[in-house]
Amino acid sequence: MLLADGSVAPLAGEKNKINELYAQYSSQGFRTIGVCYKTSDKQSPLTKEDETQMIFAGFVLLFDPPKEGVIEVITALKKNGVTLKVITGDNKLVAAYIAEKIGLKNVVVVSGAEINKMSPEALVRNVEKANVFAEIEPQQKESIVKALRKAGNTVAYMGDGINDVAAINAADVGISINNAVDVAKEAADVVLLERDLSVLNAGIVEGRRTFLNTIKYVYTSTSATFGNMFSMAGASLILPFLPMLPQQILMTNFLTDFPYLAVTGDNVDEDELKKPQKWNLRQLRNFMIVFGLHSSVFDYLTFFVLYKVYKTNQEVFHTAWFIESICTELLILFVVRTHKSLLKSMPGKLLILLSVVAFLITIILPFTPLAAGLGFVVPPFQLFAVIAGILFLYVVTADIIKVMFFKRVVF
Repeated sequence: MLLADGSVAPLAGEKNKINELYAQYSSQGFRTIGVCYKTSDKQSPLTKEDETQMIFAGFVLLFDPPKEGVIEVITALKKNGVTLKVITGDNKLVAAYIAEKIGLKNVVVVSGAEINKMSPEALVRNVEKANVFAEIEPQQKESIVKALRKAGNTVAYMGDGINDVAAINAADVGISINNAVDVAKEAADVVLLERDLSVLNAGIVEGRRTFLNTIKYVYTSTSATFGNMFSMAGASLILPFLPMLPQQILMTNFLTDFPYLAVTGDNVDEDELKKPQKWNLRQLRNFMIVFGLHSSVFDYLTFFVLYKVYKTNQEVFHTAWFIESICTELLILFVVRTHKSLLKSMPGKLLILLSVVAFLITIILPFTPLAAGLGFVVPPFQLFAVIAGILFLYVVTADIIKVMFFKRVVF
């Protein structure tokens, strides 16, 4: 070993001190590289076998600090329900230090050597507990990703080297960066054009916003379609005339679908954006049945009032149910667009505007020259008050059922 005064001492006596220095530097986040040398007069190229009887000269310390803003990004991801796990080839001490510096709490490190001793079942259990994987070989990265998925997680993996390709392919979403090797970019589903991790969080939030707005449309359309089908089928059995004419059905579809154009840009509750989202077909089915039947109950109530109480003729019946049917579909969108109570969530301005336009067209249509061609007449004004009362009761009960549904109190 080379000493400070230039003399050479046996390595055995200094080995413990060297190991202590290595651990000390590594625990401070330095990538610690040992340097040794020997004098040789060999003319041929040196080989691995020549690396013997060398003199230890010291350490080279390399430090790669966390990128600016990474702590804030990781904090934002955590608030949005995204758990970060670090997979690195660095030693355990360096990996643990960096993990703490970037804000990971309760750091649990698993090494590549420990993974080699685990069965596939044990790895599935341990990947959930650990948040740092150190001294990892390339093929182990893929094993970790597959174990995380097997444990029931949706996994995104970010890497930029050849040794990351297998893990990128194994993940649900593979992410790379613009200056990564070509094979990594080709394997990735997403390539970041800038070295800014904040776009990951922004992408997750925007994806959830799009998904939630899509769900609003699916929930509303399926429940309304199921309810209308059930109502039309029942009405056809008890009425001596068609409950609605073909041209009226087409106009209903146009006026109710028109405001749905604004659903894609609708506001989304902030607490819903913080939770991971996924398709739940069982919930969708239950929602369709519950709210479809709820809509049909009020349709049948309208039938009873129009046909039995007011004994309306065919034209008045068609007009009144046309108004009630469109208004219920417009109103239910405002009810189901949020898991909260209707009054606690603000819809998007465009959604409000288009819904108001569709509502006004519905009310005004029987008074226009187009009414005769569509089979409409001006109904008695007391019917407007009755329909308004039915719609009010419909919205109140739908909002109560909606809150109970999403809190899973029933259903």
